[in-house]
Amino acid sequence: MKTPFVYATALTALVLTFAPSAFAVTVPPGVTLAASQEMTRQVPGETESLDPAHIESWTGNTIGLDLFEGLTRMDASGTIVPGVAESWSRSGPNTWVFKLRHDARWSNGQPVTAADFVYSWQRVLDPKTGSKYTVLVEFVKNAKAILAGKAPLTSLGVRAVDPYTLEVTTEVPAAFFPQLTAMATMTPVNRAAVTKFGGDWTRPGNFVGNGPYALTDWQPGNRLVATKSPTYWNNSKVVITKVTYLPIENDETAMRMYQAGQFDYTYSIPSGVYAQVSKQFGTELKTGLQIATYYYSLNNDDPAFKDKRVRQALAMVLDRDLLTKRLTADGEVPMYGLIAKGTQGSGVFTPEWASWPMPRRIDYARNLLKTAGYSDAKPLTFTLTYNTNDLHKKVALFASSEWRTKLGVTAKLENVEYKVLLKQRHDGKVQASRDGWFVDYNDANSFFDLIRCNSVQNDQHYCNPQVDKLIDEGNQQLDDAKRTALFTQAHDLAMNDYPVVSLFQYSADRLVKSYVGGYKPTNYLDQRATQDMYLMKH
Repeated sequence: MKTPFVYATALTALVLTFAPSAFAVTVPPGVTLAASQEMTRQVPGETESLDPAHIESWTGNTIGLDLFEGLTRMDASGTIVPGVAESWSRSGPNTWVFKLRHDARWSNGQPVTAADFVYSWQRVLDPKTGSKYTVLVEFVKNAKAILAGKAPLTSLGVRAVDPYTLEVTTEVPAAFFPQLTAMATMTPVNRAAVTKFGGDWTRPGNFVGNGPYALTDWQPGNRLVATKSPTYWNNSKVVITKVTYLPIENDETAMRMYQAGQFDYTYSIPSGVYAQVSKQFGTELKTGLQIATYYYSLNNDDPAFKDKRVRQALAMVLDRDLLTKRLTADGEVPMYGLIAKGTQGSGVFTPEWASWPMPRRIDYARNLLKTAGYSDAKPLTFTLTYNTNDLHKKVALFASSEWRTKLGVTAKLENVEYKVLLKQRHDGKVQASRDGWFVDYNDANSFFDLIRCNSVQNDQHYCNPQVDKLIDEGNQQLDDAKRTALFTQAHDLAMNDYPVVSLFQYSADRLVKSYVGGYKPTNYLDQRATQDMYLMKH
């Protein structure tokens, strides 16, 4: 959601207030609820962590938003609504004041205060924590200087004015800042629990959260169970009493479990069977696009990919129309850049060669490889790593075949568990790898985290100071049109360097039982909290 704000003639008079009327799920009149309100949801793999400072995946964020609550949260329709903060105002381009509700409680009954947010955001940046997902907190003033070791943690631009008032100063004008505070990374953690249990504070029995659900069981690789928290401030409006998450990587297995009644809600459907699933399940198949990009990350530091000509050649010969219409065939949209359609703040990237006939693209790409020093006698060879999943395997086989038949390039395929791939990418131990980016908030800045110099999410090790300069200039703009123009220029410049090979925009196709209420098609960020759902009598 693009947050509205009002300009006065002087920027110092810039003010924003937000006071929505509904904060939780509304069961429509005439709907009879099921006697049992226990839901089972699929996640596509084991979460990397339950500690907000270490959450960086869709799975981790989804579970995290059940166990924790930030200053704001995203409701079923994708709208930002009050969370721990009951209201907020913007007193200047870079200054926000959040008023916290007095009835917000930790699961141990203690009050949630402004000081909890100060501690938690500083903790994300603390080198001792070792967070790989600092990109959201980096919008707070001095965060980047702290990460660079040039400023102390206490200089972070957030302070507790009093126990229930939090003042935040951002590094740049960020009208979308309330969206950031809804994400798991920005939620508070209980200092006493972290201090007492160290790295084990997220285990059942030690866990303390402030969300609508409390952790009751977690068997990594098997299941995670959370039950309705009696201390949550909006407990009376939460309908689902128990949610179980099962990490199932194989979508065909998940669909069979759905048919057997073991899932109420799946993550996705198997690739290439959309028509069949639509015919079989009818309205239980929920569809739509996500603001999310499927791409191959290329380690630009690796000898195989240091040369831009090599990266461009690989990008040029992939037939994305064939891929999305014949292989994945679930409503995905071909992409050539990182920023997906529907993203606020930037246009999409479409290179001139995208309209060329494939033979011309192949000839051009072959010449790029030749000038880069590759030939039949000296072919390009590298390893493409993907996490275990049928879709990723199909796409990898497709890409490797395209590269082999059109360019004589050999891509050796390697599949690993998602958590392993995540670490390998961060450690720079892969050459090319399957990756995907689901925006935390609807703004081009979310995608720029992947390509800014030295960003913790820049696994490509790509760096173009001119791109960063344009992003910085755009972030200083208060005029939306000028900001969008600068961001579009930055994105185009980066994509012409080919740091990644973008393939398609994700579709959000999943199976949801007909008796599940609260699922809204307008939630394009696909951040769906269990507290916004309910089960109807069936």
